Amino acid sequence: MGKKVKVAIVGLGFGAEFIPIYKDHPDAEIVAICQRTKKKLDEIGDAFGIERRYTDFDELLKDDDIDAVHINSPIHLHASQTIAALRANKHVACTVPMATTVEECREIVKAQKESGKHYMMMETALYTREFLYVKNLRDSGKLGRIQFLRGSHQQDMAGWPGYWEGLPPMHYATHAVSPLLALSEKDADYVSCFGSGQISDELAKNYGSPFAIESALFKFRDSDLAGEVTRSLFETSREYIESFDVYAEKTSFEWQRLEDENPIIFEGEDGRKVVVPDFAHLLPEPIQKYTTQGVYDGDDNQHLSFLQGSGHGGSHPHMAHEFVAAILENRNPFPDVYQSANYTSAGLVAHESAMDNGKIKQVPNFRL
Repeated sequence: MGKKVKVAIVGLGFGAEFIPIYKDHPDAEIVAICQRTKKKLDEIGDAFGIERRYTDFDELLKDDDIDAVHINSPIHLHASQTIAALRANKHVACTVPMATTVEECREIVKAQKESGKHYMMMETALYTREFLYVKNLRDSGKLGRIQFLRGSHQQDMAGWPGYWEGLPPMHYATHAVSPLLALSEKDADYVSCFGSGQISDELAKNYGSPFAIESALFKFRDSDLAGEVTRSLFETSREYIESFDVYAEKTSFEWQRLEDENPIIFEGEDGRKVVVPDFAHLLPEPIQKYTTQGVYDGDDNQHLSFLQGSGHGGSHPHMAHEFVAAILENRNPFPDVYQSANYTSAGLVAHESAMDNGKIKQVPNFRL
């Protein structure tokens, strides 16, 4: 048996979804979990038979037996915990977004380069069965030349933890931004974004952002392509949708409007609904089952984002496998630190544009 990557999970709400995946992965081992609330820490630890438990993140980082940490903390902790983990010589996977400011993204890129450890933003939208399906169309030449891309993420965040209340829509835009940039294999270069509508004063006061919806047009770097992204978080009536559309020379793909429908493929002017296949065959056999089922203690205890997002399109085992494989193969994961910083900063800069009445804003080039 070859070396296994020893993983610690930080944050056990959504994070608990990944524990059985790493436990069953043939090249990984869950060695520790971390949660501030000891009662919940012990509940999860007992449920999954994990003995090494931490309520203090800094203490976890002192554990030399841990190769990698998978961070699922509240978003305002992502940057500080990522940087601390990289500096503690750990590989890092972190749920989206990478950070809450452009400067934090820069600091993470710097810490990754200095540490030489791998960083991966765990972007579910890049490992859904729909994304993998369209990626296959692109790679096989069936799309032809891509002409335009559109992403949308509309979600009612009422009732989520308090730090979400009033969050600017584009501050959490990676689910809509990343498929467009990944399928085009480009970075966002600059953006013009407009805010529309108005949320309640009670919500708006938390971040100083009044808009119900933000809609952005991105120009892609070193490309003739542009992409459009629409994002809403509060006080907008819409069934949850986390979607992308791709318009291309030979074949185009449009996401369904309602969850129980199917996507549409267009070849010329002829459209047809398609059943998108599962891609479990790309995974090691022991974790293939996790593309079609939740993993933590039954449906009644699934994290809300998992339920609203229909299981995130089967993405969880694909992300975990990519992280583990990248470490063992000593290669950049997808998305790597540069892509993650661009996908996150694209939304942050878009919100700046919206607050400046649509003025064109440059997205930093983190590769320089």
